[in-house]
Amino acid sequence: MTAAAFFDLDKTIIARSSTLAFGKPLFKAGFVNRRTLAKAAIAQMSYVMFGADHDQMEMVRAQMLELTKGWDANELRRLAAESMEEVVAPLVYQEALQLIGHHRESGRRVVLISSSPEEIVRPLAGYLGGIDEVIATRSKVGADGTYTGEVDFYAYGDGKVEAIRDLAEQSDIDLAASFAYSDSVTDLPMLRIVGHPVAVNPDKELRTVAEEEGWEIREFARPVDLGQDPDRHRRPAISIVAGAAIAGATAVWLWYRSREA
Repeated sequence: MTAAAFFDLDKTIIARSSTLAFGKPLFKAGFVNRRTLAKAAIAQMSYVMFGADHDQMEMVRAQMLELTKGWDANELRRLAAESMEEVVAPLVYQEALQLIGHHRESGRRVVLISSSPEEIVRPLAGYLGGIDEVIATRSKVGADGTYTGEVDFYAYGDGKVEAIRDLAEQSDIDLAASFAYSDSVTDLPMLRIVGHPVAVNPDKELRTVAEEEGWEIREFARPVDLGQDPDRHRRPAISIVAGAAIAGATAVWLWYRSREA
């Protein structure tokens, strides 16, 4: 059997919300207005300071499904691919680079597991390569290539656990020997099914649980700008993390904020 390292994205691999980070490219493409950008900036500050709880996540999911109904999935992929360097390069934690490099060198599979849509996650992860597996939310897409407003699989909470167990069975992964990293109490189900749960920049609730359970707690605080590194494509650890970092970008959240106004 082999072992794996399962990574959440926001505030774990990258320094802020991957969702909100795509505000500027969306504005340039004409998808959002200046007011939406201002609201996104405020939401970003709130997220960095307080995180997002279960109720907020569920509200966003419901709004996302409603708002994306009829949208072209390929258009979202195109925007993500074109914006990736601008959005991701300044956000990756140096500590995450080192940690993921360590897992790779130790022979563990690196898995990015995000509640963001698969339509964005896979193209973005594939842009730089190096990620062994991607687990993300799958929305239903009709024969015409647009969203139906329904979801096939939600990579959140118990959904992440289901996907991890399926992957472990298919790939002969020893979960007792595996690691999981997250900043949010909403990922407790994922953290509890591995032998080595790690709280990274944890929110208040997760920090409390981690301290009670005796879990390792890590504080990441040094974002690096991959765009300033001319050799980044030749550095395996950087390539791995960059591919993971971009995976969580879900532009849908910004439309939700706009609708909320």
